[in-house]
Amino acid sequence: MLKIKAEPITLENFAPFGQFYPMTAPEGYALCGEIHRFFPDRMVADSEKRVGYSPIVVKKPEKMIITQQEYHNTTWEMILPLDDDMIVHCAPASAGTPVGHLSKAFIVPKGTLIKMNTAIWHLAPLPVNNETLTAMIILPECTYGLDCTVADLPADQQFEIVV
Repeated sequence: MLKIKAEPITLENFAPFGQFYPMTAPEGYALCGEIHRFFPDRMVADSEKRVGYSPIVVKKPEKMIITQQEYHNTTWEMILPLDDDMIVHCAPASAGTPVGHLSKAFIVPKGTLIKMNTAIWHLAPLPVNNETLTAMIILPECTYGLDCTVADLPADQQFEIVV
């Protein structure tokens, strides 16, 4: 089985899949008041629908073996790890044909918001340290029901993520 090493997320290695921003360690220009610093528009996303904010709780598996991936035809997806660092796996957009063998895995620090581009293959985030990960999934409302294609990966494209 293919093994993919999870690597720390960087602007360069995540660029083909989307973007990210460390929300708990903001940098750059801020609008400042007497008791606050506001860092506007560090991540933006268009949507013609209302946006849903949905918690997900994921158990840490004994082995991180990936046998399925999903993608969305019409929208981005954002994930914010709330109580642990997370691992996300991504594969390039491929017009609906699974390309699990092209997947990369990234270690995303707690409090770092990621935004995956439309049509990027992925699935649920995984905890790095804790037995469970609680994260916030941000998607246009009901994307999981209206625009979510889940595919079983062929045996030769399944992979194990190693840290």
